[in-house]
Amino acid sequence: MKIPAEIRAAMAEIARKFGRQGGKTAAKNMTPEERTARAKKAATVAAERRTAKRLAAEGLKRDRKATKHK
Repeated sequence: MKIPAEIRAAMAEIARKFGRQGGKTAAKNMTPEERTARAKKAATVAAERRTAKRLAAEGLKRDRKATKHK
């Protein structure tokens, strides 16, 4: 089912508006320990993604060098 572009744009705007409120409201309702745990989890995931991206880039570089030397 195709959704018209105007409706899709309106839905995206509503989602952006309430999505911003959700994080702030969630943080208000959490204890300091819960906020700390959530921040640690987010930092760990971000670090893992950065590492995976870096390793993938290094792998590509290695592959390019290997093909040049053949």
